[in-house]
Amino acid sequence: MPKKLIHISAFSLFCSGLLTACNANNDAIAQIKPSQIKQNYQTEQIATFEEPWAMAQLADGRLLITEKKGYLKLFNPQTRQSIDISGIPKVAYGGQGGLGDIALHPNFEKNQWVYLSYAEAGKGGYGAVVVRAELDVVDHNPKIKNITRIWEQVPKVSGQGHYSHRILFGPDGKLWISSGERQKFEPAQEMQSNLGKILRLNDDGRPAEGNPFINQGDIAKQVWSLGHRNPLGIAFDAQGKLWDVEMGPRGGDELNVVIRGENYGYPIVSNGDHYNGLAIPDHHTRPEFKAPEISWTPVISPSSLIFYQDKLFPQWRNKALIGGLSSKSIVVVDTAQTPVIEVQRLNMKQRIRDLDIAHDGSLWVLEDGKDAHLLRLLPK
Repeated sequence: MPKKLIHISAFSLFCSGLLTACNANNDAIAQIKPSQIKQNYQTEQIATFEEPWAMAQLADGRLLITEKKGYLKLFNPQTRQSIDISGIPKVAYGGQGGLGDIALHPNFEKNQWVYLSYAEAGKGGYGAVVVRAELDVVDHNPKIKNITRIWEQVPKVSGQGHYSHRILFGPDGKLWISSGERQKFEPAQEMQSNLGKILRLNDDGRPAEGNPFINQGDIAKQVWSLGHRNPLGIAFDAQGKLWDVEMGPRGGDELNVVIRGENYGYPIVSNGDHYNGLAIPDHHTRPEFKAPEISWTPVISPSSLIFYQDKLFPQWRNKALIGGLSSKSIVVVDTAQTPVIEVQRLNMKQRIRDLDIAHDGSLWVLEDGKDAHLLRLLPK
């Protein structure tokens, strides 16, 4: 039966009270496809954290690891010791909210600037915030100080889902932020809101020169692309292209190449449907919207995205690695092929929250949830 177009405001009234959880907990686990490459690996458990969300590496190999309840850990892989970093702002913990992503300024070695995203409560409900602070880890009492608030989701809304709030510095030195539509649907298409968007800013939070909607208002100045649902991973490939991976509704998880000024169609189109069974037209029915390069039904529940650009795992070189929640996997995608294709899926047996490449080319992997392991992947 062909899908019928559902008016956005009609389904938002029905769905706004549904699901504070994303498809990580509600869709069928994705079926593992036959691998096209056979990169071998082995896994080592390194440490345990409580609801970790993201990590960043210092030049000396120590890791900064965020935990959702509002803790930032300084972890030394050599000694396997973890120290709390003080000075973290109060976060709104609950649902998908809490302390989120972390990124180092490109000139971190000189300015010591670290960027954090987190959920906060305020007038109207909840929203994500990004702050910049100085990181002091020279003694046994590490702390962040001189916190400056540089960005927030507009408007704050009810519910604690789909913050997204991934942060990334690009090759151009600009700060990129993924902002989820907060399970409110319509804001992803509205230019007076920065929900459901990919944003490009200067390092102080001001809109970056060259953004496509610079003449459409103060909020629109931030926007690089729109029509996104819950983009939980953003990364640049070796050619400097930006990609995002985002959760679809009931089916239709997406990997997109993120292009200046493009509209990715949510909630007007999606390759999935609403949790209540209402259909959403597929991307091919509305060619004016940018379709994903690859989509997944059953879902993989993507949590994070990196491009592997080292030599230790030669068959993963220049390929996208996607952390999977409900799929309990790392999904390897070759974005150089036409069409883009999944080439390997690592069965991790646990929900995967974040990925990073260690200085020696091995892979750091953070599991999701309570008593979650930090894993190290090495060639077998």
